[in-house]
Amino acid sequence: MKHKLSSIKVITSWKPADCSWLKSIWSMIFTILLMTVWFSQAQAQWPQVVTSKDGSQISYEVYGDKKPTLIFIHGWSCDSRYWRNQTSYFSRNFRVVLVDLAGHGHSNAIRKNYTMRAFGEDVQAVTEAVKGQSVILIGHSMGGAVIAEAALLMPKRVKGLIGVDTLENIEYALSQDKFKQMIGPLQKNFQTGTRQFAEMMISPETSSHLRHWIPADMSSAQPAAALSAMKSYLSTFVSGEAARIFENIRIPVITVNADMWPINYEGNRRHMFSFDAIVIKGSDHFLMMTRPDEFNRALEKAIAAVDEATVSKETTF
Repeated sequence: MKHKLSSIKVITSWKPADCSWLKSIWSMIFTILLMTVWFSQAQAQWPQVVTSKDGSQISYEVYGDKKPTLIFIHGWSCDSRYWRNQTSYFSRNFRVVLVDLAGHGHSNAIRKNYTMRAFGEDVQAVTEAVKGQSVILIGHSMGGAVIAEAALLMPKRVKGLIGVDTLENIEYALSQDKFKQMIGPLQKNFQTGTRQFAEMMISPETSSHLRHWIPADMSSAQPAAALSAMKSYLSTFVSGEAARIFENIRIPVITVNADMWPINYEGNRRHMFSFDAIVIKGSDHFLMMTRPDEFNRALEKAIAAVDEATVSKETTF
């Protein structure tokens, strides 16, 4: 028993000072961790703001620094968060710019009429703020009409347009009766009407989280801004402006689409400088969120096709 107590005494008499080298190592590791956190914070990309033509404050974010510049435009009642699955992926090889159109996301809502032209001016303001030259505009849904307006405003800056589940049929003739039928539910009860509208465009195969989040998020948009924007967008199909605008845009147009609606290749090509589409089978309207891996690969192909078409155009005599 005496022998055991003696052993215990030897062990407990060990002093921390004997491992001062261990303290030094931990101190070094802690310092490195602090420096890493500080450096990552110093490198954080914070949103920026630019003033659009009518005085609206437009929020945007910039990631990466390689050329060309990709400017991503969200759809109706959405915002720049809808491109989360694309930001880090594409900023490795391109400069990525995310825009919140007026009345959406973190941009303000002072505008009386949220027209496609005014949204195009928002994109123009951001493009000029980031000194974008030879940019590719990427627009989802209503964003397809917005990037067309922006391209018309910046013919020397924009080298190509990529639509995301949009521009399937720019010749689609919308009657006044159909226009009223589409707007009616949104005017009657914006939240309920928007939820139903969004749910129709989401596949049952999509994760339950996104199937619930997307309609909830879209229906929380500002009703006045959203209704004005939807009326302006649909009106372009009533008037035929959806097709006519492309007759003055002499750059390639490529879309990455779901297979929910047929694509009018012949009709689109009657008005566009050039048109082609990449279709992701079994996907839905929010394919950049619901099928991100396939979408990102398809978007890469679309970007490469725009580059190739641009080079071909420049070398044609």
